[in-house]
Amino acid sequence: MTGRPLPRLHAITDAAVLARADLGVRAAALAAAGPALALHARDRGATTRALAAVAARFVAHARPAEAAVIVSGRPDVAAAVGAQGVQLGAGDLAPADARRVLPHGWIGRSVHTPEEAAEARAEGADFLIAGPVYPTPTHPDHPGAGLELIRRCAALGLPLIAIGGVTADRVAELVAAGAYGVAAIRALWEAEDPATAAMEMLDAITR
Repeated sequence: MTGRPLPRLHAITDAAVLARADLGVRAAALAAAGPALALHARDRGATTRALAAVAARFVAHARPAEAAVIVSGRPDVAAAVGAQGVQLGAGDLAPADARRVLPHGWIGRSVHTPEEAAEARAEGADFLIAGPVYPTPTHPDHPGAGLELIRRCAALGLPLIAIGGVTADRVAELVAAGAYGVAAIRALWEAEDPATAAMEMLDAITR
């Protein structure tokens, strides 16, 4: 791992976020939260070149405030651009294999059930992103797994980041259920003031 604490707030991207004309401005505003925040370069439809370009751009925005950058699915891209971690999905490398490519970064794993969480821990993941907890437009056919998913996955002992319909007013109950931190797309990237939105969520996490 990196030797620094895992950020407690994760700003996840998708294709719509990455297509924004003001992406750089918003990334810099979020990164101003510092080491407690991670920008996630995530676009499953992107080419390797495009994902690397986004990740390198995020690293440049994150460096002044010492925010972190995590790349979705590609430990090789994370290593190439100097990112601090990789977030793996079901079809990606196993955590132990990703660590061979990114030996000093965080290895995260996205999970949707306690069984997947247990498997990720056994395979050597450093942290989990679990969800969707609440209904979200990102997964319109999924009702949300609820707080019980957070309780059961957090009980395994790895730092757990809750995702899916996360807003500032839901953070307290997620932390009370065992979440180490939270992740969001729209609540951060589409906020009128991303920096304020990030600070409100971080305040709710640490309150």
